[in-house]
Amino acid sequence: MARLGIAKSDNELAERRRRGVERYRDGSRGVNALSRLQLDTDVLERLGQRSASVATPVEAPDFVFYTGCNVLKTPHIALLALDIMDALGVSYQVMGGPSHCCGILQLKSGDAEMAGRMGSSTMEKLSHSNSGQVISWCPSCYVQYTETILPTVERQHGSRPFEMSPFMRFLGDRLGQLKPHLQRRVEMRVALHRHPGVAGVVESAAEILTAVPGIELVDLNQPAVGLQSVDVGALPKYKRELQLMELEAARDAGVDALVAVYHSDHRELCAHERDWPFRIVNILEVVGESMGLHRHDRYKELKIMQDADQIVADCSDLIAKHSLDPGSARDVVVKVLLGDQPLPLRRGAPPETRAGGVEPS
Repeated sequence: MARLGIAKSDNELAERRRRGVERYRDGSRGVNALSRLQLDTDVLERLGQRSASVATPVEAPDFVFYTGCNVLKTPHIALLALDIMDALGVSYQVMGGPSHCCGILQLKSGDAEMAGRMGSSTMEKLSHSNSGQVISWCPSCYVQYTETILPTVERQHGSRPFEMSPFMRFLGDRLGQLKPHLQRRVEMRVALHRHPGVAGVVESAAEILTAVPGIELVDLNQPAVGLQSVDVGALPKYKRELQLMELEAARDAGVDALVAVYHSDHRELCAHERDWPFRIVNILEVVGESMGLHRHDRYKELKIMQDADQIVADCSDLIAKHSLDPGSARDVVVKVLLGDQPLPLRRGAPPETRAGGVEPS
C-alpha cells in the first residue's frame, strides 16, 4: 500500500494506467513466448493455456489450481505440481497465465482501479470448485488475493467466493498421503533457499524435504528476506549480496543441491549451477525424483547456454510450430530469459544482457 501511495503521488492517473498497461503487455509477452519456446500445444493446454475451441470440464473439480502467470516460464515446476496432485488423487482444474492476472502489475503501477477490475475478473473465473478452495502457486497472487481482493469482497458482500492456500502448505497438510509415494531414496545433502513472506511455506517445504528418504537438510544460516527473490529487487545491491553469500555458504557447507520453492527464485539462481559445485533445483524436482516423476528443466538448460542465437536455433522447431517471429523470440530471450540475472554469472554474462532488466513477478 505504501508503494501504491507513492505511485499515486508521483504520477497522474493517465500515466499510472499507461505504465500498468505496459507492464502487463510486456509481462504477457515474456510468459507467452518463453512457455512456447519450451512446450507444445498439448502441454500448454494441460497448464490451462487453452484455445477457445478447447472445452472446460463439465463437472466442477474439488480444487482450482491457480498457477499465476510467471511459473509458465519454468513450466517443469508447474507440471510437477500437477503430476504430484495426480498421484495423490486430487481432482483439480488448472487456471492461470496472463488471461488470469491477479492485477499485481497494475497495483504496482499505482492504478488501483484497474488492478481491482483485473483481480475481480479472475476471481470470478476461480470461483468454481466443489470445495470452495483455490490452491495457488505464485506468492504474489496469493498475497494480492488474501490481503487485498478477498478481504474487500468480504467487507462488501459478507462472504468470500473461495479460500486460497499456497501449494506448499496444501502439500504439507497432506504429508501423510504423500509419504507412501516417496519410495525412492534421494541421496543428497541439500539447503533450502528461504523466503518467509507467506506464513508456513518455508516450514512446509522443510518438512516435505526431510520426509524424502535420503535427504539431509542443512541450514546455511543465511538471511531469509521478503516474499520471493524478485521482491528484493528494490534493493539490487543488497539482493546481489544475499545471493552471493548464499552461494558461497552452500559451497562451504558441501551441499549437493540448493533447493528453491518459487519459480522466480529458480529463474534468478538456476544458471549459477554452471559455476558452482552443486545443483540448483526446485523442491518439486526432489519430491518428484523420490516419487519416480521427472520433468526436464528446459529453462535452466537454455539459460546456461548464455547465447541468444544458440537458444533461438535450439528452439527453432517450436518457434515454427507456434508461428512465433524469430526476431521477437530472440528479443524475449535477451530481455526476459538472459536478462533475469541479478547476480552476474562468475565468468560474466553476454554484454547485451548486463544492463538489462526484467519485470518482476
